[in-house]
Amino acid sequence: MGFFKDFKSFLLKGDIVSLATAVVIGGAFNKIVGSAVADIIMPIVGVLSGGTDFTQKFISLDGNQYATLAAAKEAKAAVMTYGNLIQAIINFIIVGLFIFLVLKAYEKSKKKEEAAPKPPAGPTQEELLSEIRDLLKNK
Repeated sequence: MGFFKDFKSFLLKGDIVSLATAVVIGGAFNKIVGSAVADIIMPIVGVLSGGTDFTQKFISLDGNQYATLAAAKEAKAAVMTYGNLIQAIINFIIVGLFIFLVLKAYEKSKKKEEAAPKPPAGPTQEELLSEIRDLLKNK
């Protein structure tokens, strides 16, 4: 449950550094993640769903039944390609997950730097005065 709680707080955080980092990393990972989704994840999802190619899933709005998306586009029919939407949603989730993991690692490294042990403090002013007093008594 902690992972989802952290992810939710990340999404709702107003920290400008995190936001700027997310935008930069999101832009950099967009093509990589898009390729991973289109070339690796969606074929696996297609196999698991019985050989379905989600990029070819559509609904024709003119009421006609078309065998393929290409046939519908050739007939200049209005179509809703909901398979592309499914792919875009998966792409968005993966980009968000990558950004979240990178920032979580960054924040963890910041906490380690902050939690580094402080050098031992010298004697306090009272301890020094007591030591001087004791030395003066002994003379």
